[in-house]
Amino acid sequence: MKRALIIISIIAATSSACDKTVNLGSENDNPRKDITLTKTQSEFVTTGNTFAFNFIDKVNTAEAKDYMISPLSLQFLLGMILEGAEGQTAEEISTVLGYGSGGAQEVNEYCLAMLTQLPEVDKATKLAIANAIILNQECTLRKSYQDNVTKYYQAEAVNKNFYDTKGTADYINNWCSRHTEGLIPKVLDEVSPDIMAYLINALYFKSKWSRPFRKDMSDKRQFTDETGKKADVTMMIQESEFRHYSGKEFNAVQMDYGNGAYTMTVMLPNSGYKVADVCAFLKTVSWQEFFKRFYTCKVNLWIPRFETDYKIKLNDLLSDMGMPKSFKPGAEFLKMSEHANYLDFVKQFTKIIVDEEGTEAAAISIGGMARNTSVGQPDPIVYFHADHPFLYVISERSTGAVLFAGRFSNN
Repeated sequence: MKRALIIISIIAATSSACDKTVNLGSENDNPRKDITLTKTQSEFVTTGNTFAFNFIDKVNTAEAKDYMISPLSLQFLLGMILEGAEGQTAEEISTVLGYGSGGAQEVNEYCLAMLTQLPEVDKATKLAIANAIILNQECTLRKSYQDNVTKYYQAEAVNKNFYDTKGTADYINNWCSRHTEGLIPKVLDEVSPDIMAYLINALYFKSKWSRPFRKDMSDKRQFTDETGKKADVTMMIQESEFRHYSGKEFNAVQMDYGNGAYTMTVMLPNSGYKVADVCAFLKTVSWQEFFKRFYTCKVNLWIPRFETDYKIKLNDLLSDMGMPKSFKPGAEFLKMSEHANYLDFVKQFTKIIVDEEGTEAAAISIGGMARNTSVGQPDPIVYFHADHPFLYVISERSTGAVLFAGRFSNN
């Protein structure tokens, strides 16, 4: 009988005026706290962003409608999978992630550093990361694997009766709901006795814009997609100082959350260019070096209030990026369990809401593993009117780590 290992990564981000759990503080009692990494770990961020922008480019090429993805979700997810892999399978996963052949141990230490420090950089932002392994009681994990995912990913491991298909699904759904503050209440209808285990990663993010938009300023404006189709959207409008970039292919603006540790970068193609050109550009530069090209100026800013739901199966995409062996029988995952054989599927489900107060987003990644039994002088005011398709990225400033990325085209 075949069994499969299911991997679920959940990311939730929200902003709510009535929630009392986020301490907004003041500039004096909420200074930005940068993340401290070793030289190798800093290199992992840089090369990990190479993975992120390759991932974004692949999705952007494949998808005609709006999307939102989470590279960070897949990085944590694949980090846990890498810990259970060996041989060529491990090499391929590590290479796709951009970590080279440094080994799972260094990746584990990097993931632990990010897991423990990301929630501490901004008291005005609530960010929580949780991991779990829900294991079929007929299967076992290698002790060394379980010890390492517990230590480096702080994962809890729970054995469940998978023949109780509805009860175990309810347990998993409740875990997901609890760790996303109810934003993602359900990921499964039922489990299968043929599944080996469910690996779950939850990332919850809650924050507000540093410069929120006044709701009474929001108004209907015309938005034109890449086919020339026009429609009215609700534009959030303000004129204030923002960091701005002006380039050949696109212009960009950065909107901070909280104390500025987290920011959304919106990249708007210039006339004659498309979002695909933005993606191509991002594959040629360092994200951190790109940040240095921004300057502060007064911006007349229009950004749509929007909401996007998205899902994608990632088997072919990850295979094309360089890890095909993981999806074939005989993949080397025996460091995880004697039952583990190969990844059956990887999927990601996401949702994002952007409004005048901040951002609310959620993403779920699911995978299955089968087993046998430079800029000139700025103008006084820059007009940044996002009235056609754009790319956006939410990232942590001190490292440049990419949490979310998506395209809005009103489709």
